[in-house]
Amino acid sequence: MNIQARMNNPAVVLPETMKALWALKSSVEHKGVPESTLILIELRASQINGCGVCVDMHAKMGKKAGQSDERLFAVAAWREAPYFDAAERAALALTEALTRISDRPESVSDEIWDEAARHYDEAALAALVVAIANINVWNRLNVAVRQPVGSWKV
Repeated sequence: MNIQARMNNPAVVLPETMKALWALKSSVEHKGVPESTLILIELRASQINGCGVCVDMHAKMGKKAGQSDERLFAVAAWREAPYFDAAERAALALTEALTRISDRPESVSDEIWDEAARHYDEAALAALVVAIANINVWNRLNVAVRQPVGSWKV
């Protein structure tokens, strides 16, 4: 099946948008959240949002960064999989809550927030929230234009 994008990605059409999104991504690096966790949250949000290009890209980035197949394959079922530590689980729970903000009356419950705060200081929590917001932006851009899998190179 050959999927064609509806148009060029908006971040490509608007170079300042691309620059801003890359700046946003780089702003969260080295702020107390391991790169491996950032990859997991990008993968999980992309799965939830049905962004095939991002699922493909972040799984490949995870593999390139040393993530095991077991972890990458199981991220969609992280609650039932033994491959994730408590801090990663807290980040994944926060990712799901922030990605599915309209699915429940209290989008990010105190329980989810407090668990994340047990594992991450304020700067790291800020980095997590920004990273989750950023991947959700990318997912929405790609889904809107039907960005084909494989069109972004890792």
